[in-house]
Amino acid sequence: MLSALKKSISAKPSTQEIQTNILAGLTVGVIALPLSMALAIASGVPPQHGLYTAMIAGIVIALCGGSKVNISGPTAAFVVILLPIVQQFGLGGLLLSGLMAGVILLLMGLGKLGKLIEIVPYPVTVGFTAGIGVVIATFQIKDFFGLDVAGGGEHYLEKLSYIAQALTSINWQETLVGGLTLAVLLAWPRLKSKVPAHLAALLVGALFAWIMTQMLGDFSVATIGSRFHYELDGVLGSGIPPIMPSFEWPWNLPGADGQPIGMSFELVRELLPSAITIAILGALESLLCAVVADGMSGKKHNPNDELIGQGIGNMLVPLFGGIPATAAIARTAANVKAGGTMPLASVVHGLFILAGILLLAPLLSYIPMASMAALLLVVAWNMSEAKHFARTLKVAPRDDVLILLLCFALTVLFDMTIAVAVGMGLAAMLFIRRSISLTDARAVETNHQAYQVPDSVVVYDINGPLFFGSAHKALKTIALVRPDVRVVILDMSEVTLLDMSAIVAMESIAQDLSTKRVGLIINNLQPRMLLKLRRAGIRKRRGQVEYARTMDDSFTLARRMAAQE
Repeated sequence: MLSALKKSISAKPSTQEIQTNILAGLTVGVIALPLSMALAIASGVPPQHGLYTAMIAGIVIALCGGSKVNISGPTAAFVVILLPIVQQFGLGGLLLSGLMAGVILLLMGLGKLGKLIEIVPYPVTVGFTAGIGVVIATFQIKDFFGLDVAGGGEHYLEKLSYIAQALTSINWQETLVGGLTLAVLLAWPRLKSKVPAHLAALLVGALFAWIMTQMLGDFSVATIGSRFHYELDGVLGSGIPPIMPSFEWPWNLPGADGQPIGMSFELVRELLPSAITIAILGALESLLCAVVADGMSGKKHNPNDELIGQGIGNMLVPLFGGIPATAAIARTAANVKAGGTMPLASVVHGLFILAGILLLAPLLSYIPMASMAALLLVVAWNMSEAKHFARTLKVAPRDDVLILLLCFALTVLFDMTIAVAVGMGLAAMLFIRRSISLTDARAVETNHQAYQVPDSVVVYDINGPLFFGSAHKALKTIALVRPDVRVVILDMSEVTLLDMSAIVAMESIAQDLSTKRVGLIINNLQPRMLLKLRRAGIRKRRGQVEYARTMDDSFTLARRMAAQE
């Protein structure tokens, strides 16, 4: 547990490695600063809460987690989960659900569930991430075009309807700033500059908006400073408060009605489904990010320690105003490319965010909301993994395509909780169906003269997993033996699984054959499964039930049992 923290304390890196990690942390900090604000805004909370998340989670999770290079903070994947929570329960409900998710993640790590996350099927992951990308992109249309949307709506189609009705109110000034920012975002990577594209785009968008405002008296666009306000020592301010985050219990923060949300069992019960969803998505994102980082850096992460670190981080972040966090692939990839090899880079990234809050808050208030919307449009496109989505539709089996489309549609039209639950359930059902098709039991034609056994001996070849879905199908034919059969040999050399349903079916077969005075020989069943049968009472009984290691042994026993008849 907490191996990353122990290693970071005991390791003695070189001066060069320390300098490289400091520079990598600064590079990631430059990327994370505006992105964290944009994701907080998209989640329905003021931008400083995204900065608090990146700062605290980046430091705590790096020191306590199981990956040396993961960079944690707010991510786009959480937006579609967090926004409805904010609308229904306010900031206090959001932070409380994040705290609950942290506890769940910690328990998952302590319960050694890190490896189980790998069972999530690829079509489910691609389906809900593509759906999240579509939802995020849709919600940015309002700020990108400066629309005057009449209502918020509770569901995606309702929100889309309000946005469509407001298209006649397009603000050319907001659209111009948003379009310019988007153009820079798309064109900048071609210059192969070391300056991140989104940083350059936001600078261009903010400078352009400021210059146009100075030159044209009627030119005006919404900015972080005009949209968000705070109160500090009785004085109202605009934009981001230039102070360090302070400790506050989540239940003392306002709910949807503006009053402290409080703490009650009913509130916890209502928030629990959202907390579970946050925890599952956080586990998926962080472990997927760690796997990608392992491939890029050549290092190896500990999945259970990573879940523990994510749990500790998400338990602490809400106490200082931060929203749920997880490892971010884009920031982690930037860290590895910049030479980051140890948690120091993430710590420096968090300290850079803190410096940005304290020193750059007045300047950050000039960033236009249309520019932030353009940034999130690019984030949504990258997250949608359109190429992987299209490729899956083209080459995947029909069942996987069905799962992909279902998860995508449910994520967009309803929410990710339903999408993941239904997708996992359907994937499990289809897997069971495929597994059943792999299990078979058939009578084998035996050369009775060559093996010197009478015609009253029959051999059945059973292969594949015997579980609740396949046991009855595979074993039902064995009970239908001919009247002249005196010995049944079950060749179970290729049986890979035996669950309780199969054991009950075997018990029924053994009892039925015993009633008919037919002997049963079980051949070459693996020891661990043989032990299960013995515990269930299907033990060796001379002349009735026998166990053999090879087919030659089975035929020897069959001759003896047939002779006794």
